[in-house]
Amino acid sequence: MMSFSIPHLLVFLAVVVLLFGTKKLRNLGSDLGFALKSFKKAMNDDEIELKKDNK
Repeated sequence: MMSFSIPHLLVFLAVVVLLFGTKKLRNLGSDLGFALKSFKKAMNDDEIELKKDNK
């Protein structure tokens, strides 16, 4: 079984930053945050709609 230590993760992170650059990673992070926020809002809206239908 293979386990990753902190130095392994740091090297991996450095390689990812070198390959993609910080700007793309920043855009990817904001896009992912927006997608999660939209997903949570949709789930909440569906829950509210279900409660209205059950009344």
